Amino acid sequence: MTRCSIKATTGLCLLILINACSIQPWVKPYERQHLADPIMTFQRDPISSAYINHVYQAREAARGAEGGQGGGCGCN
Repeated sequence: MTRCSIKATTGLCLLILINACSIQPWVKPYERQHLADPIMTFQRDPISSAYINHVYQAREAARGAEGGQGGGCGCN
């Protein structure tokens, strides 16, 4: 590769990176209500999912990773 093509390639990559920082969010503020709809959740039963996540966090001492509170063995 010649020096000119290396500069052109570097300039193009830099232009793409700078342009990528200016991308607007795809979801408009007035459309976010549809994403907060309960039907958009991954779990069928949120109460049992919260319980399973709590048990996982207590068993693995992985506090905060799943959004629950507490951690450790739960021996208090």
